[in-house]
Amino acid sequence: MSDDLVPGVRHLDVSANGLRFHVAELGEGPKLALLLHGFPECWLSWRHQLPLLAKLGYRCWAPSLRGYGRSDRPPAVRDYAIERLLGDVAGWIDASGAEEVTLVGHDWGGLIAWYFAMRRVRPLARLVQMNIPHPTAAHGRFRNARQLLRSSYALFFQIPWLPERALFARRHRIAEILRDSGLPEDRMPPEVAAVYAETIGAPGAARGMIHYYRALVRGGAARQRRAGSPVIDTPTLLIWGEDDVALGKELTYGTGDWVSDLTLRYLPGVSHWVQLHVPETVNAMLEAFLTGHPVPEAGAV
Repeated sequence: MSDDLVPGVRHLDVSANGLRFHVAELGEGPKLALLLHGFPECWLSWRHQLPLLAKLGYRCWAPSLRGYGRSDRPPAVRDYAIERLLGDVAGWIDASGAEEVTLVGHDWGGLIAWYFAMRRVRPLARLVQMNIPHPTAAHGRFRNARQLLRSSYALFFQIPWLPERALFARRHRIAEILRDSGLPEDRMPPEVAAVYAETIGAPGAARGMIHYYRALVRGGAARQRRAGSPVIDTPTLLIWGEDDVALGKELTYGTGDWVSDLTLRYLPGVSHWVQLHVPETVNAMLEAFLTGHPVPEAGAV
C-alpha cells in the first residue's frame, strides 16, 4: 500500500552500525539526500519530498530509524544513545557509496542531524532542518515555564513501560493525535495513517521510540554539552512552522550564532509537521535552496 503513495519507491535492507535497517529509496545518482524522520513517524513522513528530490537528481534514502518499523529494534535504553544514532547515519552514508550528501531532518531526525553536522562525523554538502532547534541555541530557553510545560511529555516518557503501552494502545488514532497538534485531517489520509499505525504496532517499536527520549535525558544531552558546540559551517536551511505546540518559535532565536551559513524561514499558521502540513511551500523552499536560488519567504511561495 505504501508503494502506491510514493510511485517508484524501492525498499532496501541496509546493514549499518551492526544493525539492519529498512530504507526507502527513490532516484539515482552519486548525490545522496538522506532524510531522517521524527517521532512517532516513519520513512513515509517524506512522501511529498522524495519525488522532488529525485527529480532534482538526488538518490534519496529515507530510512526507518533504529527502533522503528522494519528496522532492527534493540531493547535497551543505552542502545539509543545519541552517539549510536550518529553512528547509524555514518553507516548509511558509507553503505550508500555517495560522493556528496545532503542531510535532511525533522523532529528527532533533526536533532540527530544537528549533532552529526556539529561533530563533522562525515562531510555534508548541505543541511536542511524542519522544526527542530539547534540544541545549543535553544538550551537556555528550554528552561522557561511555558516551554517546560510544552515539553512535559518528555518527562512522562521517563516513566517505565507506561508510555510505550499508551503509544501502542493509541496507534490507530494517530491521525487524531496529529490533528490535535495542528495537522489538518486531510493531510493524514487513512492509507497513510494505517502505515504509521503499523510502524508503531510492530513488536518492540513503541518501546524503541520512547527510548530515544530516555537515553537523551539520562545522559545523552549532558555528554553532548560537555563535548562543546563548534560552529556548523555547512550551508543550512531551517524551516519552522510557527504553530508548533511542542516547540516554541523562540527556540530558534540565536541559531545564527552557531551556524555560519544559515537560511531561516518561518511558516505562520503551520504546525510542527511542516513537510506534511504545507508540502508545496516546503518543497519550493527546498528546491530553491538545493539549486542555489534565493529561498522564498512563506508568503512568496
